[in-house]
Order: sequence, then C-alpha cells, then structure tokens
Amino acid sequence: MLNFLKKKKPPDFAEVRELLFGDAPLSAVAPSLSAFVEAQQALERQDHAGAIAVLRPVTEATDRESRHKLQAWHLLRQLGVVPDQEIAKRVLGVVIEVSLPDGLDTLAAYADHSARYINHGGRLIVWETSEPTMNATIEAVLIAGQRIADAIGPWNGPRRAPPPRSHARLNMLTPSGLHFGEAPLSALTADALAGPVLTAGTRLMQALIAKAN
Repeated sequence: MLNFLKKKKPPDFAEVRELLFGDAPLSAVAPSLSAFVEAQQALERQDHAGAIAVLRPVTEATDRESRHKLQAWHLLRQLGVVPDQEIAKRVLGVVIEVSLPDGLDTLAAYADHSARYINHGGRLIVWETSEPTMNATIEAVLIAGQRIADAIGPWNGPRRAPPPRSHARLNMLTPSGLHFGEAPLSALTADALAGPVLTAGTRLMQALIAKAN
C-alpha cells in the first residue's frame, strides 16, 4: 500500500499550525473546498440561510476530511447553529502542543486517520492514508482525548497562543468547539486523564518519524 507522506520544512510555520484546529477565518479556508467558497459568497450577500445550507452537508459527509468538518462546525456555530447533543462532544481531532526549550512541537491526530507533526525545528510530516497499524495508533490518541472532552466543557473564548516554555496543551476538537487542558508538562504527564493522551501522542509521533525516515 502506498502512503501519502510529505517531509519538508514548512514555508510558514504559523500558517501551517493555524490550519490544524479547524477554526480559521472563512476567507483563509475558502479556496480549500467549494462549499466554503459558496458559503463565503452567500455571506457576502448577507444570505445566512444559504451559507448554513452549504455548510451543513460538509459536517455530515462521510468522505470529508475531519478538518473540513471541524471548520464547517466552527462557521456554523458563528451562524448560531448548535450541534445535536449526541455529536456535540465527539472528538474529531486532537492537537498536542509541547513547548520545548528549543521551540514548539505540535502533533495533530484526526478521526479520518490523518495526522500532522510539526517538529520544533520546522520539519513537517503529513500522514494522509489508511493503514491498519497507523489507524490504531491514531485512534488511541482520539480515544484518550475523548475521555478528557467528556469530562470538561468547551472553551468559549478565542483560542490561546501557544503554551509557555515547559508547558503542554491538549486540544480536543469537537463539533461544539475546543476543549483543552494546559499545565506544566510534568503535571500533565502525571494526570490520570492527560497522561494517556501524551503517551498515545508520543507513540504516534514516533510512528510518523519512523515512516518518514
């Protein structure tokens, strides 16, 4: 089976990182999906109902990227649409940020079995294929993240800047919005809920590096 894998230094670390969370402004993501283009055009006409009509199918399609679904839900919430209770806290992605002395490590895992790893040195690894072992490794991150999302409420404010040095942040991405926990890395590692996310994330990071080498 062929894997779709990229290894390169990202041209703009901040831009790549911002697209991991599925909460970018519509203008920034419109070129990536025709539905976003249509939604942008509808909003320019002040047609909120039209924008909702093209965004809702994105959240329901089985063949859409998890990041597209998260982005659509982000835009729908801005338009006053609330996800149904049975799916509101479903984790579609987990982004782990670890602030190291030399920079920020960022790992993202998604329900469509894709993953991203941005090393603090600027190397980007993109995984976008289905392979049983990697699928299970990604799912372990999501399962651990789901336990945290089930235990806490969504964050209602703007997403915060990267964590300070020696701190880590676990971001659970759901239709109802961002759920996150942040603390010194040592504290999160020892936490009963956060520790398994970091452990599963470390295994995924190592698997991605192994695939890239």
